[in-house]
Amino acid sequence: MKNPDFPRRGALLLCAALALAPAVALAADRAALEGDARRALQKLTSTVPAANALSKDAAAVLIFPKITKAGLGIGGQYGDGVLFKGSKAVGFYNTSGASYGLQAGAQQFGYAMFLMNDKAVSALGANEGFEVGVGPSIVVMDEGKAKTLTTTTAKDDIYAFIFGQKGLMAGVGLQGNKITRLKD
Repeated sequence: MKNPDFPRRGALLLCAALALAPAVALAADRAALEGDARRALQKLTSTVPAANALSKDAAAVLIFPKITKAGLGIGGQYGDGVLFKGSKAVGFYNTSGASYGLQAGAQQFGYAMFLMNDKAVSALGANEGFEVGVGPSIVVMDEGKAKTLTTTTAKDDIYAFIFGQKGLMAGVGLQGNKITRLKD
């Protein structure tokens, strides 16, 4: 004998499954992103002594394991990242930017920001996002600077490292970049 409540229950179960699917997918995506970010940070700190030294004193580390950048005259970049305080993931962010100028190509790279004090960490939550170049001072580390940096000479708010570059992007242009917290 057929159960007269089955269609109603089946519809209710289907609605519940459809409502939960985005949350389950988001959690899986964030777990994968957190794993990628942890591996990228571990590789960076194990191969770059300055990054290792800064990681021990940083109030937080924001790491974007993969940013994709492309352009031909007009360009853009985008990537997702994780904010770590100690070993705990405390937030998920994205970075996006646009550029204009003489440029051509495409590349992927990772980007880590060592936030050295509470002022730098607070800037991430202010004004609906953090615009690079506005607010706390950021020092982008290259191989020469990284070799001379020690924890006693580190006096700036944020130190940034670019790593794992793949592809070719050439040119000169004006660029804006914004970091925004992803909704929970």
